Amino acid sequence: MSKIFLIFIALLLHLPILCSRPVTHLSSPIQWRSIKNSTDQLGRGSCRTGNPIDDCWRCDPDWEANRKVLADCGIGFGRNAIGGRDGEFYVVTSEGDDPKNPSPGMLRHAVIQDVPLWIIFDHDMNIRLKEELMMNSYKTIDGRGFNVEISNGPCITIQGATNIILHGIYIHNCIPAGNAVVTDAPRHYQLRGISDGDGISIFGAQDIWIDHCTLANCYDGLIDIVYGSTAITISNNYMFQHNEVMLMGHSDDFVADKNMQVTIAFNYFGEGLVQRIPRCRHGYFHVVNNVYTGWKMYAIGGSANPTINSQGNVFIALDDDAPKEVTKRETPEGDGEWKRWNWRSDGDVLLNGAYFTASGNRTPESYTKASSMVARPASLLTSIIPSAGVLSCKIGQLC
Repeated sequence: MSKIFLIFIALLLHLPILCSRPVTHLSSPIQWRSIKNSTDQLGRGSCRTGNPIDDCWRCDPDWEANRKVLADCGIGFGRNAIGGRDGEFYVVTSEGDDPKNPSPGMLRHAVIQDVPLWIIFDHDMNIRLKEELMMNSYKTIDGRGFNVEISNGPCITIQGATNIILHGIYIHNCIPAGNAVVTDAPRHYQLRGISDGDGISIFGAQDIWIDHCTLANCYDGLIDIVYGSTAITISNNYMFQHNEVMLMGHSDDFVADKNMQVTIAFNYFGEGLVQRIPRCRHGYFHVVNNVYTGWKMYAIGGSANPTINSQGNVFIALDDDAPKEVTKRETPEGDGEWKRWNWRSDGDVLLNGAYFTASGNRTPESYTKASSMVARPASLLTSIIPSAGVLSCKIGQLC
């Protein structure tokens, strides 16, 4: 993308101009943190950005002592996820993994417990799991203060669980595994089939919040939400270098997914993403205040008549793709069917030939009643999006 076009975007959105490292060419979390630091040095004059999640806790220099405040900062459909707020702290001390008999100090030992736990780490870790990590209810995995990665093995499964918060974890290069015995509770394990290789798989779960994580380059999806899961927020994440990013819904015939409600807010969808950002089947999806910097096939897609409320997003088509449609419908009955689906674009900024095909006849008031949060103007994303992904939190300083 040329400097002239970046300046045009900056003027349109009142963004700080960072021509030496355009945000559309980020290829790693290190580059993203560099952009974040540069933007912070521009002097916004306040730690508050207009992001209601971050403004709830990031201005506190004693965030480490007050970690559990985070649980009361949720927004959207997953806002009631409290994770391990009402439990003790559990400190992960080991990068090791034993899928059947995990030892105290292992991440797996923490997440399978039957009591609420707020899980933190005592040093930088790159955890390579041997089998998928089966999470029990009422858990928070909080990576703030250290560089915590889950990579190069199977990754996280949230199945039949409730009240989960995942925060500050870099999840990448996840692969399938299975046909193995895996523990999912202190005194219970089961033979698992082959996992899909998702970064985060949410299956028949509710009250889930994924915030300030970085996800990339997994075998299947970065985040898949299926089989009647609902009450979920995906916020402040940075995703890059992946094909099928987020799938919402088990299948077109699985009507229990009609109760699915997902908020996707304040995320940065970066370089190398192809499709499913997200792809929705049934249910209601509020896609609000995200930045999309190019997509190879489509950004927002769906089938089986999902309701999609797109508000205050910035869609920037790649130079070599323009003009580029944001949306894609998949239906055997053609235009006559999908034109009745309620897909709305409200306050979105469409740049470099990007265009959104709206449909349906719902009134703005009906979208508002079903909405999970109030959209911010797209112009505010200059102070929100540079903080997407894993934060570099240091003890005793603003995070």
